[in-house]
Amino acid sequence: MADDATRDRVRALVRDVLSKAAPAEFETSTSPQPAPTSASFTPSAPPAPSSGSTVTRDESAKLVITEDDVRGLERGSVLRIAEGARLTPLAADIIKDRGIEVVRRVPRSGLRQKRTVAIGADHGGFPMKEELKGFLTELGHRVHDFGTNSESAVDYPDFAHAVARAVADGSVDLGIVIDGAGVGSAMTANKVPGVRAAACYSVEVARNSREHNGANVLTLGSKTISSAEMRDIVRAWLGTELTEERHRKRVGKIDAIERQYSR
Repeated sequence: MADDATRDRVRALVRDVLSKAAPAEFETSTSPQPAPTSASFTPSAPPAPSSGSTVTRDESAKLVITEDDVRGLERGSVLRIAEGARLTPLAADIIKDRGIEVVRRVPRSGLRQKRTVAIGADHGGFPMKEELKGFLTELGHRVHDFGTNSESAVDYPDFAHAVARAVADGSVDLGIVIDGAGVGSAMTANKVPGVRAAACYSVEVARNSREHNGANVLTLGSKTISSAEMRDIVRAWLGTELTEERHRKRVGKIDAIERQYSR
């Protein structure tokens, strides 16, 4: 019994010591250094000034970026998001007001997927086509060049038709045509059954043409975009797929309309 009484007194003493020490331990663990947080959020002091290439926050795992994802970022921060991510209107406003730099990450699977791409251009699009050829090769794609092969005057429908026909008969996976504005080549290509050509002037339109409309031919205007814009548009276009059933259903209706006039 004496031993039991001694053990009880020891336990009571230990509890008393711990209860008095707990506040001091808690204070030490939380001040002045912040508690650990997730890798994507730093709520304490602002990050060190970015050199322009250092990512402040990585949200590339999300498909929709909301105001909650950007509200804690300081002016001049760098935000990395997925290539296909969407910004809500409020998130876009915050990004614009604070001068936040947005860096889009291209999906690795899209970059690794090798495709056979038919390309063509008229004389106005020839220089950009040659640059495009090298760019596609760098990305690991196979290229089938339908011409033209110089800046001598030619007719864009001839080359748009050749590219579109290759896409329609399945000898290539996708097609890209370049003329002065991109519109005439799109009109020509869309006369070929099975082709859904889209003239694109921005990354957003290029991505939408693939994800929503299942475009299989991209047309570009060499007089309306720069070389850098061409690369961004092509990268986004090739890296986006028609995956959602609601979009597939609508594209199916486009094809059904085409069949009505192909009989």
